[in-house]
Amino acid sequence: MGWEALFSWDLLFSSFLKLCLAAFLGGLVGLERETHGQSAGFRTYILVSLGACLMMMVSLHLEEIYRALDARSTVRVDPGRIASYALAGMGFLGAGAIISGKGSVRGLTTAAGMWMITGVGLAVGCGFYLPAVLATCLSLLILYALRYIKPFFRRDIYTTLILESDDVGGQLDRIREIMRSYPFTQIQFVSFHRQLDRNRITFRLSLLSKESLEWRELTRELTALPGVRRIALEEGKVP
Repeated sequence: MGWEALFSWDLLFSSFLKLCLAAFLGGLVGLERETHGQSAGFRTYILVSLGACLMMMVSLHLEEIYRALDARSTVRVDPGRIASYALAGMGFLGAGAIISGKGSVRGLTTAAGMWMITGVGLAVGCGFYLPAVLATCLSLLILYALRYIKPFFRRDIYTTLILESDDVGGQLDRIREIMRSYPFTQIQFVSFHRQLDRNRITFRLSLLSKESLEWRELTRELTALPGVRRIALEEGKVP
């Protein structure tokens, strides 16, 4: 394709339409992530979808350039190669959106959304408009609607409860008695550290509970125990 292609109104219009549609679909999904406080949000998703669309267009354009070559040519063009590398490269960008903690991994939904929107951009780039729109609509339905179903499926969470108190004796039994009043909470492991010079003892309790547990009520009851000096909660490790 020569310089005259730069002034082709058909090419200009079709390219503009594809890029705008890819940016619009990416922005729709990115807006949902933005409203829920994710760092990879509105602008990130637009750029991902826009870039994927451009890569797909470049891939198809290369096929058009070398279409006239016959079987004797040493040039072999695979229109899907750039698209495959675009999806593979998205893995590195998606990994940056994932934050790993002791007991949880956050950002998986955002990373999966970025991987999905890359596919949307590729689909728009090759003119696969209807599936791209349908995939975007289904993604928005999943991200928005299924959020309201999650409260009905309370998942397990792992927490470490740290309680420091005077060494008054029988304190662990009192703690266990309070825990029994919370049926969805289990003490999995208990460790303690005694400070001989201050006559204090620190308990570390590894707890398995449901995410709907009222921690304020539990800590209020534990604070009322005799000799309690400090209570803290930490994210626990998933066994």
